[in-house]
Amino acid sequence: MARRATPEVNAGSMADIAFLLLIFFLVTTTIEKDKGIARQLPPDEPPTDEQVVIKQKNLFIVNVNKSDQLLVEEELMDVKDLRQAAIDFLDNGGAPAGSPLYCNYCKGKRDASSSDNPDKAVISVQNDRLTSYKMYITVQNELVAAYNHLRDRESQRLYGWKFTEVKKALDEGSFKGNEDDIQEKLESIQKLFPLKLSEAEPKKQGQ
Repeated sequence: MARRATPEVNAGSMADIAFLLLIFFLVTTTIEKDKGIARQLPPDEPPTDEQVVIKQKNLFIVNVNKSDQLLVEEELMDVKDLRQAAIDFLDNGGAPAGSPLYCNYCKGKRDASSSDNPDKAVISVQNDRLTSYKMYITVQNELVAAYNHLRDRESQRLYGWKFTEVKKALDEGSFKGNEDDIQEKLESIQKLFPLKLSEAEPKKQGQ
């Protein structure tokens, strides 16, 4: 009796199938964009040109020690109170009426000993080298939330929508409407409360 030949598997189309699967995954996969934290870091060396002088009352100093304790304007503070403290500082509008720095949209206490104008207000954060990463991010989130709160308030007043919601929709590509117009409005709100959040060099242990 003759030996029967072993049937062969037709693999001629496997390359085509693999190619189609590759195209499918390339088209359907969403690639997340890495986003950093936008912060102004101190220069390595002092600039040789004219240096910018910041009045002490326009500087809101936040220190975080190695035990994750907050020292805000030289006073101990719970992290849950940091956002409101930053809002009060940014929205103070302490420049007197008639001054070029007068803020007609600020709703703060207009304390002459605090910030003159949101454009002049700078928040400076300094961490200890042993500050936990969780605390570092929490502080950053609370400070950014203070800016977003004020931007939401002004965009609601001027345009009837929240800055954070519209910006998120624009960033995610889900916004429906005139993107150029809405981008201009977002930028106008950012100018009312510009994010001036500076990070000082971390302190070494024991300093």
